[in-house]
Amino acid sequence: MTDTTMPSAAPGPAADRSVAVLVDADACPVKDEVYRVAGRHRAMAYVVANSFMQVPRDPLIVRILVPAGPDVADDWIAAHARRGIVVVTSDVPLADRCVKAGADVLAPNGKAFSEQSIGMALATRNLMDQLRSAGAVTGGPPPFGPRDRSAFLSALDLAIVRLERAGFGADRR
Repeated sequence: MTDTTMPSAAPGPAADRSVAVLVDADACPVKDEVYRVAGRHRAMAYVVANSFMQVPRDPLIVRILVPAGPDVADDWIAAHARRGIVVVTSDVPLADRCVKAGADVLAPNGKAFSEQSIGMALATRNLMDQLRSAGAVTGGPPPFGPRDRSAFLSALDLAIVRLERAGFGADRR
């Protein structure tokens, strides 16, 4: 495990043809699954958060600690998103930024965000935000369960395999 506190030159995934996983770690329920799948493929996993978070001691796992503030972790992730990177986030605006940068983006429930789906996801998010602002009781997402975890494991493995087949390899620092 490498630990990095981000000033300006925090290490990130190499800009070559390597596969890496960037995790929007605050409130991410599938970090352990990311470690397992990325490790199996010998891909680096970057765990990005603005508060200390325990991660396994493994040279393939890098903890990126960014300063507190709105969207600082999102900005770091978006700045490092590119083709060959898998981003794990439930933050729809961050997913939009990463999809536009060419990254593969997965929600913790295994749902893939793509150029075709991100517009609808943003519109739904914005509509629900407006309804909540107007005082409507909208409920929330369904509880995260074993099926979501299983779907995520399959989706992450498939995303990495597709990238490997496209000529991307593991970033073995």
